[in-house]
Amino acid sequence: MEMHQLRYVVAVARTRNFSRAAEQCHVSQPSLSQQIQKLEDELGERLFDRTKREAKLTPHGETFLLRGVRILEEVDAAKREATDAKSLLRGSVTVGVLPTIAPYLLPAAMAAFTAKFPGLEMVVQEDTTARLLRLALGGEIDFALASRPIREERLEVRELFSEELLIALPPGHPLTRKRTVRANDLEGERLIVMQEGHCLGDQVLGFCDRHGLHQHISFRSAQLETIQSLVQAGLGISLIPAMAAHRDRKHAPEYRSLRSPKPSRQIVAFWPRQRPPGRAAGEFLKTVLASIKQHSARI
Repeated sequence: MEMHQLRYVVAVARTRNFSRAAEQCHVSQPSLSQQIQKLEDELGERLFDRTKREAKLTPHGETFLLRGVRILEEVDAAKREATDAKSLLRGSVTVGVLPTIAPYLLPAAMAAFTAKFPGLEMVVQEDTTARLLRLALGGEIDFALASRPIREERLEVRELFSEELLIALPPGHPLTRKRTVRANDLEGERLIVMQEGHCLGDQVLGFCDRHGLHQHISFRSAQLETIQSLVQAGLGISLIPAMAAHRDRKHAPEYRSLRSPKPSRQIVAFWPRQRPPGRAAGEFLKTVLASIKQHSARI
């Protein structure tokens, strides 16, 4: 019994026609018929009742088909596993990520990953959530790292962790002297936020709306580092993800937590439901999760 014979049987069973099955299997119809006849002779049983119009499985053929399909599925799975194992020696992983996540979360994870799999190339595409959704659905990235909300039913979304948004204040700002900062303490403050299209900007403005704060937006930027520099220069305040806080820098904003409920964002990974990450991309996602746990343990 040969694997190609099993594939021919499955093709005929699905098309109920030898000619159409031969077309699907890219062989001549006589060759396919000959191989199935050879298999039937080996088994000592007919698998199909043949007429001019169609080929119908016999009771023996129906039983054989069930096992044949299972065998082919196992063989295909074994091939994929072998290919995945080989892909860890060479190939590439392409990850989409928000620019408010990439410089703070990825360097440690990428360093650990490339040390373990030096033959794999890492490609990082930084973009907005809307653009990452298109890249994922178009099969241009293996998976993406972003923050909720992700409203797309065709995507599998995996929660990674929740991150507090801290108030970034200019050094010497009156609020730095308060033991507890409340949302209403921010009323009247000049606000520096991300440009439109960046989800962090929407999250900050959403927080203001929920607490009835009037939005006095003084500046917008596409870069968190620029926003923090503007805050440090005394041009306004902002809400900054905890991972981006420069707690160890001499010239930096001062950070405070808001009294509960604290503003936060939920970091997720997502990919198309019909195309989950391959083994190499899956290994990198595991490395990202391990890096998150190590970072959390140090805080």
